[in-house]
Order: sequence, then structure tokens, then C-alpha cells
Amino acid sequence: MWFGWGWGMMFFIPLFFIFGAIAIYYFLISSRHNCNSHPAPRYQSESKASDILAERYAKGEISKEEFQQMKKELER
Repeated sequence: MWFGWGWGMMFFIPLFFIFGAIAIYYFLISSRHNCNSHPAPRYQSESKASDILAERYAKGEISKEEFQQMKKELER
């Protein structure tokens, strides 16, 4: 019986199945957790865009007219 391994195989085969099931369960749970833990933002928020616009105006990169025009476009 058990190809010469005796009673030892009767003990280790169930343990292999149990540890295998635990490993599969852990893999499935950890992969699901990693996918949803930190979702990437899809769009830049309006407040962030208006902050960047105000910063560019403060640095003098854009004129007052360009600033006002872009601000109106962001408010839409």
C-alpha cells in the first residue's frame, strides 16, 4: 500500500491538500485586495486644475486674459 511509503504518506497527503487549499485561498484574497486597495484617479479634479492655473498666473507664465478664459472653461 502507498508504494512502500507506509503510514507516513497517509499523514502527509491530507496535509499537502490542506496547505495547497490555504495557499490558493491566500493567493485569491491577496490578489483581490491588491487590485482594489489603491484605485488610480481617472480624472484630475477641478480644484487641482484651478490650483495649477493660479500658480501659472502667479509665476507670470500666462496673462490675466488667458487666466480668466481658462478659469471660465474649467468652471463649465
